[in-house]
Amino acid sequence: MEMWKKYASMKGPVKSLSPCPSVRTICAGMDEYSRFVDWDKMDASIQNQDPKELTCTEFQELKQLARQGYWAKNHSLRAKVFHKLISDIPCRTVTPDANVYRDIVVKIAGKRNSGTLPLPEFVDNSLVPTYCLNAEGIVAVRKIISCIGNQFPDISFCPALPSVVALLLHYSQDEAECFEKVCRILACNDPSKRLIDQTFLAFESSCMTFGDLVNKYCQAAHKLMVAVSEDVLEVYSDWQRWLFGELPMVYIARVFDVFLVEGYKVLYRVALALLKFFHKVRAGQPMESDNIQQDIRTFVRDIAKSVSPEKLLEKAFAIRLFSRKEIQLLQMANEKALQQKGITVKQKSVTAPKRQNVHLAVHAENFKSEIVSVKEMRDIWSWIPERFALCQPLLLFTTLEHGCSLNRFYSHIEGHEPTLLLIKTTAKEVCGAYLSTDWSERRRGGNKLSFFGTGECFVFRLQPEVERYEWVIIKHPELAMAGSERGSHSTQASSATSFSSVPLDPSDRLSPFLAARHFNLPSKTASMFMAGSTECIIIGGGDGQAFYLDADLNHGRTSHCNTFNNQPLCSENFQISVLEVWGFKDTLSV
Repeated sequence: MEMWKKYASMKGPVKSLSPCPSVRTICAGMDEYSRFVDWDKMDASIQNQDPKELTCTEFQELKQLARQGYWAKNHSLRAKVFHKLISDIPCRTVTPDANVYRDIVVKIAGKRNSGTLPLPEFVDNSLVPTYCLNAEGIVAVRKIISCIGNQFPDISFCPALPSVVALLLHYSQDEAECFEKVCRILACNDPSKRLIDQTFLAFESSCMTFGDLVNKYCQAAHKLMVAVSEDVLEVYSDWQRWLFGELPMVYIARVFDVFLVEGYKVLYRVALALLKFFHKVRAGQPMESDNIQQDIRTFVRDIAKSVSPEKLLEKAFAIRLFSRKEIQLLQMANEKALQQKGITVKQKSVTAPKRQNVHLAVHAENFKSEIVSVKEMRDIWSWIPERFALCQPLLLFTTLEHGCSLNRFYSHIEGHEPTLLLIKTTAKEVCGAYLSTDWSERRRGGNKLSFFGTGECFVFRLQPEVERYEWVIIKHPELAMAGSERGSHSTQASSATSFSSVPLDPSDRLSPFLAARHFNLPSKTASMFMAGSTECIIIGGGDGQAFYLDADLNHGRTSHCNTFNNQPLCSENFQISVLEVWGFKDTLSV
């Protein structure tokens, strides 16, 4: 990147150190970046003993240095790097600067030297961390936030702001400089660069996206959340508070080092790593309280007892996360779902409708299935994408009421996307599939049995034991290679049936997440999600099928398939006792 070529040499000052000095002795003369810092509270390793020079011209090199903590133990160097990185953020033409702060601070904050200055509503009563600030710095944080509120009337929800201000104040010469740095972050106008959420819609969709990522990458922790929490989405809505509030100073500073270079995706990575460590440390141990949210907050606050900053970042970057583009698609899909349901601002009234959550979306009094219990349906609901977990289950088709006919099956479920297929066999086995795409898409293949769907599809069994099988690419992203051939292809579903896969335009999908990726796979069987005709239904393909159901919805078979890398989901040849298809009822806009 051209912007990195502008980097000039930055050096930390060399100090003359006496034997075994205190942190205060070493850092009291910390030039222009010590005004707001209580050095007795700072990590003893940040002593400017190791002056370094940063002569970086390439983005990739800078990214590696940030991850390695190159400037983490040199306070002055970190301050200069922060200044440079933030100065290079593309901003709106008119962005408040240090001079604006000097002009308005007395008018906005008054002359009182008090930490009781009320904060704007948009910080949502967030924690105002003191980190390692002295008394002057603690007061300055509130003054700066108040002035930001005056200059950014378009900010409606920004709970991360107090933490960002408190952190950057450690690396600023004065209040005005800190104000300018934060304003540049808030005024970023690069559409490809997401920094700090500033609306409730953006914040809430980020929480839903985090829940989706937990579901994909922290399945053991997710299972624990479902088991012990009454409100899974509420637990995940805490993810930004873990970072911007509970995480100790030395940890959030290391996170911010990389965040300023790489962007928002870093925050997801670190929050996932925190949840993984929480589950690992607490596995098999009783919860410290009856509130899992509070337990996680306590763990993050005391993380130094179990995990170093280096180990936390190492774990974060070991996660083979989806690409930035795919995460943006998921975020956009979640935002769209919230907008469609009218959830764009935070409700102030305690009597206003609250956001639905994984458990409350399945109401015991309104739910009746001949296949699964309320608890089992809630477990399934915890697996589906968060934007659909906002909805309630709606029974679309059941063989007990609508008969055993594939034609009636299609007539009742077409027009609904996504759907949930549940099967109970005559041997009392229970299994099913989450299917991302409207079954009417089967017609796009003409008279051939054609596969369609997206990578959000998954198959599962509930009885005799619970097991879920996701798209194979999720756990093995190395199977997805850019530049492989696109277009239609033929493959053999069984010894008697051949069919072709018809590529769809990803922009046509109502659920865009992962809709494009299965067109770039080296193995054509890895994208065989769902197919249907008047003769049968097939889910999953390649060396077998996860499900094959006949036209009478009476008999079926299951086996391993390449798409989901699943084991047989019940007896390999089974007879159907009951089959149900559930849709997703939007009740939040009522």
